[in-house]
Amino acid sequence: MAVLKPFKAVRPVKELAGNVAELPYDVMNTEEARAIGEKNAFSFIHVDRAEIDLEKEVNPYSVKVYEKARNNLFDMIKKKILVKDNKENLYIYRQIMNGRRQTGIVGCTSIDDYQNGVIKKHEFTLESKEKDRINHVDYCNANTGPIFLTYRSQKEINEIVDKITVKEPEYNFTGEDGITHIAWVIEDQNTINRLTNLFKDVNALYIADGHHRAASAVKVGLKRRKENPNYTGEEEFNYFLSVLFPDQDLAIMDYNRVIKDLNGMELPELIEKIRENFQVEKLDNDVHYKPDEKHIFGMYVDGTWYRLKAKKGTFDEKDPVLSLDVSILQNNLIGPILGISDPRKDERIDFIGGIRGIRELEKRANSDMKLAFSMYPTTVQDLMRVADSGNVMPPKSTWFEPKLRSGLFIHELQ
Repeated sequence: MAVLKPFKAVRPVKELAGNVAELPYDVMNTEEARAIGEKNAFSFIHVDRAEIDLEKEVNPYSVKVYEKARNNLFDMIKKKILVKDNKENLYIYRQIMNGRRQTGIVGCTSIDDYQNGVIKKHEFTLESKEKDRINHVDYCNANTGPIFLTYRSQKEINEIVDKITVKEPEYNFTGEDGITHIAWVIEDQNTINRLTNLFKDVNALYIADGHHRAASAVKVGLKRRKENPNYTGEEEFNYFLSVLFPDQDLAIMDYNRVIKDLNGMELPELIEKIRENFQVEKLDNDVHYKPDEKHIFGMYVDGTWYRLKAKKGTFDEKDPVLSLDVSILQNNLIGPILGISDPRKDERIDFIGGIRGIRELEKRANSDMKLAFSMYPTTVQDLMRVADSGNVMPPKSTWFEPKLRSGLFIHELQ
């Protein structure tokens, strides 16, 4: 049983929504964030990465930054760039990218559902990254970035969403990157009640993107409970901001790998070792190879692409983790042959999101790296299967596009 709760969103006035909405804080570095902020005084990056409004020598994790984030948020509210709805609503958020659309319900989900496993995870989180967002949420007294959740599609929920999305939207704008963002407000109480009741029949919600934001939001909620020992469970800090998408709407992009060197080998020796667990086919020089099915990989080295197909016996199809292509490549090639046993920490490996394209892999392998691997994307069903088993995926298994924008919906904790 999943909890979906309406809330009084703090959100941009209609005419400024496109100016305020910004990419998540964790997809850019400080320099990139500063460049965005210098161009756009309304951008929510001034809240999510407030170090851009301080001296460059200020540590981005200092108290000054979190205080500045809070002040910037309050200033946007004071200037009525952001306004708070006067009643608890649900919302619908649609994104359109390259003709494909994904449509989710914006509401709050329960920290207890996260604790008891109704909200399922598929990644480990890093304490250092959690600490940053814990401070950010706590100082701002708000969830400023939504958690990207998915669930197994439900017919009646889809029908309700379809009826609402034929109406005039509250927001409708297209960003510089060509991605369109459309949002509707669900104010009708009967519709809100029906949706919240329907989600009680949803057995599981899955974090697609935003594991650190989710973990941080939950820890702030638990901290507030300790500070308020007489809490009832209805306070806003018991919930966190989420967008819930049906699984049928989502597509995961490939998450590719580039490697610094051949681990002391010459190319013929490397190929010979790879042949032990993979069928290897050298491709024509004009090919830019991207796999079109599971258990097949592209390998680019010295200006040439190779097609690698995993041999039987190199993986267990019944195991939700070991059957993933990222596991097959790591366990049969990157680890034992290239000597990278911990891809989380090893500086000889880097990861390239599929949004950057195959040419980016070639560019990296021809410049600062030596070897590139193109992957077939992990599926949403793979993600759910791993999460249902209680396991986690290997690092850098999924790349979701488009990214949810921050600043369109903000959830205050009290």
